[in-house]
Amino acid sequence: MPPSIIACRVASYGDFESIALSHLASLGVRNVEIPVPAPHELESTAARLAEHGLRASTLHGACDLSRTDVAARVEAQMPAFAALGTRIMFTSAKAGDTPLETAWARLREAGDVAGRHGVTIALETHPDLITNADTALATMKAVNHPHVRINFDTANLYFYNHNVNGVDELRRMLPYVAAVHLKDTDGGYRSWCFPALGRGVVRFRETFDLLDRAGFAGPCTMEIEGVQDETATERLVCDRIAESVGYLRGLGRL
Repeated sequence: MPPSIIACRVASYGDFESIALSHLASLGVRNVEIPVPAPHELESTAARLAEHGLRASTLHGACDLSRTDVAARVEAQMPAFAALGTRIMFTSAKAGDTPLETAWARLREAGDVAGRHGVTIALETHPDLITNADTALATMKAVNHPHVRINFDTANLYFYNHNVNGVDELRRMLPYVAAVHLKDTDGGYRSWCFPALGRGVVRFRETFDLLDRAGFAGPCTMEIEGVQDETATERLVCDRIAESVGYLRGLGRL
């Protein structure tokens, strides 16, 4: 199978993010998704990652399409990608009140900036640009930029849509997918129930089969967001992530 990168989003640890790097290293995970560090934090961030034998496969950056200077703001984040050797900028971008044509043009400008640095912007599976396959494909075709792509979230398709099939949605979006969030769900619309991988409705084996057949080798990042109204203790969070790692090992992904 292709060597897809398995990572974990450190925000999955919630209030216990300070232990994320050491815990992931103890589980044998070698890649993480972290926020774009501030310039004065680059050296210390690189050192912490190296200390735990980790690398940042994805950086969570900002791409605010309501701003006229969005391209300049993306440019300002690029030194972090060079310093950490990261090539994927995960971001949630929305048109909102910005006319679609303007939002698309700003994404093209941001893509130009990212591309000059060898970085690809991966848009999260969020309304209103990547809500589902229909809107995602419309956005991709309108923006038409090789450095603006999709971050396919296996659970958000169910959270933001009624009556969808995640595997079918991925099949349609696959040519534009640059990164994946591995997240499980109970499948309910707007249901904040994101348990350990393998405990919900997401068909991960079929998802990986599709990615493998397409030769996808990009980052597949665990995102374990928990369940609404639960008390998220350190033990619960760590056990849930450890269970998810075990599940992926059982699928032969780690």
